[in-house]
Amino acid sequence: MSVLIARRLARCVVLFLLSLVLSYALASTALDPRAYFEDRRPPPPARVVDRELARLGMDDRAPLPERFAHWADAAVHGDLGRTIDGDPVRAEFGRRIGVSVRLLLVGTVTGAAVGTLAGVWAAARRGGIGDRALAGFSFVVLCVPTFVLALLLKTGALAVNRAVGGSVIKYTGERTPGLQGDWSVHLRDTAAHMVLPALCVALAAIALYSRYQRAATLDVLGADHLRTARAKGLTPGRALLRHGLRISLVPMTVFFSFGILTLLTGAVFTERVFGWPGMGSWLIDSVEKGDVNSVVAVNGFAAAVVLLAGLVADVLHALLDPRVREP
Repeated sequence: MSVLIARRLARCVVLFLLSLVLSYALASTALDPRAYFEDRRPPPPARVVDRELARLGMDDRAPLPERFAHWADAAVHGDLGRTIDGDPVRAEFGRRIGVSVRLLLVGTVTGAAVGTLAGVWAAARRGGIGDRALAGFSFVVLCVPTFVLALLLKTGALAVNRAVGGSVIKYTGERTPGLQGDWSVHLRDTAAHMVLPALCVALAAIALYSRYQRAATLDVLGADHLRTARAKGLTPGRALLRHGLRISLVPMTVFFSFGILTLLTGAVFTERVFGWPGMGSWLIDSVEKGDVNSVVAVNGFAAAVVLLAGLVADVLHALLDPRVREP
């Protein structure tokens, strides 16, 4: 197992470095930070713009390899450069990463757990009302874009608040500005603000994982060893739990590394709609401004999340299926 983890970890490091190189090249080529300054009224002199871009490390007149080498040398020492507004990228990154990780962790873990259990439950009741209801729910959620789902949840919260005449459901921001009280008050307030955005991420995860887990479980239900277990007197549900659930979870570990990318993309729009100051909203703002350094930092975060999910999926796969373990 240790050899497996070491090899997968080395591969993740290589892929992460490659993703940083590609992200910097694409961001430097596609974005135009010069336009951010030239669009100001009144526009600053060209020499002032050149000096500011050179200070920020976004001088488009310098060769791309030279700019990347300068950025990479600073990044190795913990300096991710400056945002286009002159603030340290590292400070902004540290402020926002906790917001996004908290949202993704709660929404993804909850959605994956509920979706997996729902898929097993639907497979055990194939063709029943519950199975069809879950299928209808999953298809609707998967067909609706993430930002539309977020807007629907937000609209529903506004309607409920108007009906009861108060702010029962928090629908914008990470926390209430100017809230007074001890840590428990702030914890409850943060949890209340997390309900809707985490629910938006979780619904997408439930729809995805439930369909795949149902298909994986149905493949196992027809296996010979489950028919033998039922012939020995076990009920279908008990036979599935004892002899089939572990096998049906194996393909889900592979799907997990791919599904996390879809959920991460959806979280970008979720943060924007609900006003969460996370990595997703930062990415959108940075692209609008042409902020190369910030876009590379967000892309690095996204690559790290996806690669970490893949590493976790490989480890879980090895734990569930000993055949893939290396000696």
